[in-house]
Amino acid sequence: MDDLLRDFLTESSENLDKLDNDLVELERTPGDLARLNSIFRTIHTIKGTCGFLGLARLEHVAHAAENVLDQMRAGRLAVQPDVIGDVLAAIDTIKQVLGGLEQTEREPKGDDSELVSRLEQWMNDVEVIAPPPSIVPRRETVPTVATAPSADTAPNTETAPDAATAPATASVKTLPVVHESTAASVSPAVPEGNDRRGSSDGADGKTALSESTLRVGVDVLDKLMNLVGELALGRNQLLQLASSHDDSPFAKPVQQLDRVTTDLLEAVMKTRMQPIGNAWAKLPRLVRDLAQTNGKRITLLMHGAETELDRQILQAIQDPLTHMVRNSADHGVESPAVRREAGKPEDGTIRLSARHEGGHVVIEITDDGAGLNAARVRRKAVERGLVKAEVIDAMPDAQVFRYIFEPGFSTAETITSVSGRGVGMDVVRSNIDAIGGTVELSSQLGRGTTVRIKIPLTLAIISALVVGTAGESFAVPQIGIVELVRVTEEQHTLVEQLQGAKFYRLRDTLLPLVELRSLLRLAPSDDRATYNIVVCQIGEARFGLVVDDVYDTQEIVVKPVGRLIKHLQAYAGCTITGDGRVILILDTTGIASMAGVSSSETREEAERAAAAARARATAQTDAQESVLLFDAGYPALQAVPLSLVARLEEFPMSAMEEADGHFMVQYRGALMPVIAANPAIDLRAIDPRPVIVFSDRTRTIGLAVNEIRDIVEDTLLLQRKAGRPGVLGVAVIAGRATEVIDTDHFLRFAHGDETERNAGMSAPAVSA
Repeated sequence: MDDLLRDFLTESSENLDKLDNDLVELERTPGDLARLNSIFRTIHTIKGTCGFLGLARLEHVAHAAENVLDQMRAGRLAVQPDVIGDVLAAIDTIKQVLGGLEQTEREPKGDDSELVSRLEQWMNDVEVIAPPPSIVPRRETVPTVATAPSADTAPNTETAPDAATAPATASVKTLPVVHESTAASVSPAVPEGNDRRGSSDGADGKTALSESTLRVGVDVLDKLMNLVGELALGRNQLLQLASSHDDSPFAKPVQQLDRVTTDLLEAVMKTRMQPIGNAWAKLPRLVRDLAQTNGKRITLLMHGAETELDRQILQAIQDPLTHMVRNSADHGVESPAVRREAGKPEDGTIRLSARHEGGHVVIEITDDGAGLNAARVRRKAVERGLVKAEVIDAMPDAQVFRYIFEPGFSTAETITSVSGRGVGMDVVRSNIDAIGGTVELSSQLGRGTTVRIKIPLTLAIISALVVGTAGESFAVPQIGIVELVRVTEEQHTLVEQLQGAKFYRLRDTLLPLVELRSLLRLAPSDDRATYNIVVCQIGEARFGLVVDDVYDTQEIVVKPVGRLIKHLQAYAGCTITGDGRVILILDTTGIASMAGVSSSETREEAERAAAAARARATAQTDAQESVLLFDAGYPALQAVPLSLVARLEEFPMSAMEEADGHFMVQYRGALMPVIAANPAIDLRAIDPRPVIVFSDRTRTIGLAVNEIRDIVEDTLLLQRKAGRPGVLGVAVIAGRATEVIDTDHFLRFAHGDETERNAGMSAPAVSA
């Protein structure tokens, strides 16, 4: 392909992606003259370059759209939806022609007479129907790439020859990148012979934006990433060798190499990072077209578009985001009449947000539409044979909504050209699972739906847990690991058999177990006295990966596997450890699929078994259970059923922060309130402070205590009612009168329930 044509196609594609957003925003803010001028100049640039390259069809369509935009700039044609719709149709035609041009290097043939006629009709009907638009403050929108000169620095595009807008020669590879918030922008392509004095070094001595950026091929960045990965592996080996010799003369040079390699690795990673707003570029146009087609009024609000993540991740989430926003616009938001009857504003709202949370990016798509009908989802799940009626009736709504992601599942009453066939949400989950992410859905009938996606920042270098089984080592990506469980000989009673499969009873839930050694056919399963369970999460499902040993965590460089084993589901890649060994990276999604632990039948049986276990526990009030005993500064010990405890932690005082009248710690990517089990406790008196973590899926707290005493097996039978808030009653445990605490009371108190605050429990002591 000719270099001029290649540059034209690249720059035109970037400009057209921006035009969709600009035209949709112009429709919302018709008085934005700066945006209108930018749109006009972009079309004018494309039209002029078409003439330079002899692309007659493209030039004809672009010229007709340019004339309409010129009349709007002059105030002789009002900015209205019908006009914007025809200009958008012209943009679609230009994209189609560019696509054919890229494939064949020839301009595809086609009849655009009807489109051009519609555009020319606007020219025939023009009159002074609108005052010249004035510049208005621009709304805060998604940062986009400005690709045209500003009104005060641009050459006069009315009189400048079209040839002046032709792309530069092949030696010029600069591409300006300017966000809307910057004061000035520059031309997308400037010929080498142009005078740049007006846009280069100014009073502040800054270099022109067009000279400060460089377009580099993705293949070059990928190769650079691979080379830096090899360098990091060599660095790891040198560090391990240097650490084995106390007085090595190479210690200082290796430390310097370590620092430089780390800085270089971070710099190269940044070249792969792109703002997530790039994946949102087509969504305003999508929502606008769907709203007009369905007779709805929808506002799309986007926040956090500057949040960056790896381009590989960005490409993987583009289709899932598009599908979920389309679902919200088509199924979620109601028509104006329906919303009016429900007492809602006629304009529906879809909110798209992104933010960094720990080492991940969290994306939320929220609408204020009709929400999901849990009863209808239950009925559809039973009709499709996904679950038995008696099982699903006992499930909470949050768990029922998981069936939305099953293949072919849809609650839509009618099938539209957009959705309703039950195809899409299963693909959304598959795509998110494939990159090690999770997707959750919550909904309230009549109030709206929220989809929450959690994805890693990058797949090139990841944090992994190195495990061993049957003499082999493997790496498990930490993004999918929930916790580690050590099973001793005394805990074998917690392992249950169910239809030939093993389950581990983890805090009153049944966790499916997968023996890694037998799944990979490394060795037959045996009755080991002790072993480790790596609790993995795939979407909403969890399973336990049984391994022999757990070694340590490492930052590993992901390498693709060879073609001979590329088809195997169990492996996501390979890496080289610090001692030079090549080990395989396990794909937890593929392992779950191979073992069948994520199937609906297994989940149904597990839920049924768990429900039966709870029923047995309720019927047998004299049954023994594990109880955690702790000291909270009261005369009597405190107790709580171990099944209600999420984790036992110790937090240093340096990790605790004061906010909203509570101590808080940053725990697993979120702020967790820490409250005292006894208001008289001074949290600063013990460092580190023992903390019992409780969670009820939506709320998590840390209960600060003085000392964890013991875990005993005993009958939890209350013999006396309690007179203090936060205590269920008094029971005899391990031969002593013990107060059994009410965990729900502390959860409500920590999360702002005024009823609990007024019940007499004061805030924890925070003396200096």
